[in-house]
Amino acid sequence: MQRPPFTALAAVYDAIMADVEYDHWADFVLTYARDGGLELADAAALDLACGTGGFTRELTAAGLRVTGLDGSEDMLREARVRQPEVEFVASDLRTFALPGRFDLITCVFDSLNNLLSLEDLAAALTRARAHLKPGGLLAFDVNTRLGVRELWEGDAIEGLAPLPGGGEVHYHWSHHHDAGADLGVVQAFCRIEEGGDLREFVETHRERGYDPADLEEPLRAAGFARWEIVEYPDYAPPMPDVPRVWVFAWAEE
Repeated sequence: MQRPPFTALAAVYDAIMADVEYDHWADFVLTYARDGGLELADAAALDLACGTGGFTRELTAAGLRVTGLDGSEDMLREARVRQPEVEFVASDLRTFALPGRFDLITCVFDSLNNLLSLEDLAAALTRARAHLKPGGLLAFDVNTRLGVRELWEGDAIEGLAPLPGGGEVHYHWSHHHDAGADLGVVQAFCRIEEGGDLREFVETHRERGYDPADLEEPLRAAGFARWEIVEYPDYAPPMPDVPRVWVFAWAEE
């Protein structure tokens, strides 16, 4: 019943996350990129921690040539079924090495919070910087420390979601903050009823929060020329109590 993170969840992830506003996030990122002078016509993009490809799909729809990368083969299996025309690569955010270079690199939906140390975060940012073309842009979001401490009101979410082939998934995800480790911990329980079969699993997910001040040195060490940390959706400077921030970091031209 207990499964590693992002394994059993892959088969029902899109059903549970059906309301995620990937399209709005893509517009937010691409608007910033265009306003910053990045030429996006036929641009090469790399979507890190792409999962089942929800954000990848939006980048592809916008006309970019996208490669998706994720550490979970289970998530990538779903992505390849949904988008067979896209190249998906299995690799670790901290160590990946691809032959090409990219105009735009993205990493969304607090994926970098799954890296539980500043050293791992710096390693991932360094690999991203190494894969950007001169003048290229890295865009990512992270939950802040407050966001990880107070993830959901009531510290739980639950619901029923229909599955594409019939049946449904009941999910109950509970959250607590491990003060000793300074980590947010989510116990993701799912019960799947499909074709007369019933199966259950639990995955445990851990995240470390990163405040704007935590991000400055890893970005500098990774070799970015300049960056901006903002709130969604208005690109405003982040307030102290914001639960999530977006980062736009530019490679030197």
